[in-house]
Amino acid sequence: MIDIQERTLGFGVRIVKFCLGLYKKYEFKILLNQLIRSGTSVGANMEEADGAVSKKDFINKVSVAYKESREALYWMKIFKKADLLHNDKNLEVLSDLLKEGEEIRKILGAILKKAKNN
Repeated sequence: MIDIQERTLGFGVRIVKFCLGLYKKYEFKILLNQLIRSGTSVGANMEEADGAVSKKDFINKVSVAYKESREALYWMKIFKKADLLHNDKNLEVLSDLLKEGEEIRKILGAILKKAKNN
């Protein structure tokens, strides 16, 4: 089983690759920058949580990762709802990223809940 740090790292890498493939379209740059920032922040904050110095610090870092995962999902949903991608391959990648993002968000929510209850 892949641990959450590896999973969020992979998620960030996939988002970067997806965005770099779309960077040629100038009108997407603001949205792509937001998606890259939030999507890669999920894993960065989980790495910080892994090195937390206290339970409070751990909960804070996981909370930020959770919020960033929600933000990444938001930006991806804009691409989908606004019908900005007209390439079947890009739509498939986006769909896979949305699914993975939802799963990561749920996992992070469960980690937060468990950490707060212990």
